[in-house]
Amino acid sequence: MTTRRAASLLLIALLSASTAACGSEEEPNANSNGIGTTNNANNNAQPDAESDAESDASVDGGVPEEATYYEHVKPILDGRCTSCHVPDGIAPLSLTTYEEAKAASPGIRAHVNARTMPPWLAAEGCTEYQHDFSLTQEQIDTVTAWIDGGTPEGDASNPGDPLPAVGGGLSRTDLTLQMPEAYTPQQSPDDYRCFPIAWPEDAKKYVTGFGVNPDKDEVVHHVIAYLAPPSLADEIAQKDSAEEGPGYTCFGGPGVGTQNPTNNDSTSWLGSWAPGGQGVNFPEGTGIAVEPGSTVVLQVHYNTLTTEPVADQSEVVLKVDDQVDKEAMYLPWTNPQWLSGDNMLIPAGSADTTHSWGFDIASFVGQSILIHDVAFHMHTLGEKGRLWIDRADGSEDCLLDIPRWDFDWQYGYRLQAPKTLSAGDKLSIECQWDNTAENQPVVDGERLQPRDVTWGEGTTDEMCLGIFYVTFE
Repeated sequence: MTTRRAASLLLIALLSASTAACGSEEEPNANSNGIGTTNNANNNAQPDAESDAESDASVDGGVPEEATYYEHVKPILDGRCTSCHVPDGIAPLSLTTYEEAKAASPGIRAHVNARTMPPWLAAEGCTEYQHDFSLTQEQIDTVTAWIDGGTPEGDASNPGDPLPAVGGGLSRTDLTLQMPEAYTPQQSPDDYRCFPIAWPEDAKKYVTGFGVNPDKDEVVHHVIAYLAPPSLADEIAQKDSAEEGPGYTCFGGPGVGTQNPTNNDSTSWLGSWAPGGQGVNFPEGTGIAVEPGSTVVLQVHYNTLTTEPVADQSEVVLKVDDQVDKEAMYLPWTNPQWLSGDNMLIPAGSADTTHSWGFDIASFVGQSILIHDVAFHMHTLGEKGRLWIDRADGSEDCLLDIPRWDFDWQYGYRLQAPKTLSAGDKLSIECQWDNTAENQPVVDGERLQPRDVTWGEGTTDEMCLGIFYVTFE
């Protein structure tokens, strides 16, 4: 079965699933695994699994009795923090020198022990991922021991060994797509802007790797590239011309067509990037088909909280092949009923509204589905979310558990080994939101008042969306 045929069946299956959903709104699951960890854009590249296994080692294989900056702490900061925490970087402070690290040591201690930095959001105990750049417990204990011991500097001429890199970068660049014009952020501190880029190839190609070269990394917070089919070209052009300056304002998605998987004119993810990201090869032998006449819509999140706005003209870099062994697709996963009316209602003032849903997609398609990468998407009211497989034998197979959702740190997670979704298995999703007054977004300098919220692409709307990079067996 071709991927195009399978994708069509998936769309039909999701339509059918809207009347056969296994879940709905429910109270939060008190037994859910809620251990918080972190997720870094520092390295979303894809080297071999052996090098990533090495990256889990602590600096010295254990916590030193007398930790010093140069021998024990600097390797950790350099390997996991300074892709963002550099002078004029996107982070609010630099951690590249002893003096900087010592001054920031109380905050460093708090963040590493809370596992909020580096920002790897996937919970421990769910499943194993490649390219995990979170700190090991030994690394956390080493940093803590250094701070509790008075932050000794040590000997600069006797530095510790650097940490093994997590991620090896894009293996080659075949195509570069740059923003057509430079754009200077107009909204502060956050400006979400979409820039259409026409796909230049005149024959069907396969994207087999993805990366972003930020032009001004001091203001580029994260980037998501969406692939829009040729049928949306006119709508994109109208959207682009309706606003002054390059691109147009967007937030939850590309602002054109729909991310509704039941719509044949839907957009899909092509890849994502956050500070420090080195690019990513897609799983070996797989790629995403791109038809002539398509458009890549580059959504850029600019943040000017700690710096003045500057003109940016970032670019996407792609690995492209004429053929692949298995055509892949990014499968968006949500309950189609949530996309209309009050079917995904998040009442004003509610601190813990939860919606969940699952469906046996493999049985409907008549083919097993291989899941390689997983990602999650909500907006700013999101608190936590889960993706998992309810196996036919009654067991639960966790794919992704995010107990501390953060809209600003959205990543894709590559499974250590792909997982097969077979007939009788239900692919399931659950989201929880906090719609209290204290958790409202700030718009134009004013904190909004709670209101009933449903599905939508706007800043004050919400989503509950899983995204899977899949092939078919």
